Amino acid sequence: MTRLLPFPFLSLGLLVLWLLLNQTTSLGHILLGSVLALVGGWILMALQLPRAPVRRPAALLQLSFLVLIDILHSNIAVGRIILGQDRQHRTSGFVRIPLDLRNPYGLAALACIITATPGTLWVNFNQPKGLLMIHVLDLIDEDDWIRTIKGRYERRLLEIFP
Repeated sequence: MTRLLPFPFLSLGLLVLWLLLNQTTSLGHILLGSVLALVGGWILMALQLPRAPVRRPAALLQLSFLVLIDILHSNIAVGRIILGQDRQHRTSGFVRIPLDLRNPYGLAALACIITATPGTLWVNFNQPKGLLMIHVLDLIDEDDWIRTIKGRYERRLLEIFP
């Protein structure tokens, strides 16, 4: 069964995505989506990616909740800046953050979190030094950003990924 369906959740997700994008549940689209979902799983298996066991699923749920809240707050803050309701002078800038996280899956998750949060952008990661550079739309205090990234995100990602 594993050879036919190596990544069942991925294949199911691809099928659901195919049906949502085509906005139909006709038999033809279900069959075509199923073929694409199977092929997608086989391609991913051919890449032979290393497994990424999740050590603490509870930390993953906690991180997801924090990210959702932070994205909501950031959307409101960026909206206020764009609409001009927040009249203070805004300064954007770059922040360098030393990271202890080295797991590629953890770094990828952190990149998604930072880039998905409005007003922040992952710019560069120096692997040998472990130095992350992000761009912040509203940079008031660099130390606050360092504490936020390390305390809210990196700490939980280190718990999740070994």
